[in-house]
Amino acid sequence: MQNAIRFPDTSSDELPRELVELGKRIANLPEQYFQQLEQPYTQVVDCVRRRRRILNLVQEALSQLRLDVKYLMFDLEVTREERDSLRAQLDEMEPGDFGSAS
Repeated sequence: MQNAIRFPDTSSDELPRELVELGKRIANLPEQYFQQLEQPYTQVVDCVRRRRRILNLVQEALSQLRLDVKYLMFDLEVTREERDSLRAQLDEMEPGDFGSAS
């Protein structure tokens, strides 16, 4: 049996260490067992990577949503302050200050 690497080197940042360890153990199995487990293992690895990408996308979307909500809350507060200021100005005005419709 040759000692060639059966699975490509996967970064430990991408995959859980347990999955990397499982891949190493599968790679050390006799050929007949390795052939039976190679495809399911590859599918699991692909699934884990896909889930990690989805999780990252969701986390980025949540971060953007939080930022958007902060901007909206700021905008709402400023709008309320402007409204209150204009209301106060209107309350100070005399009823005849609006002009006449003559």
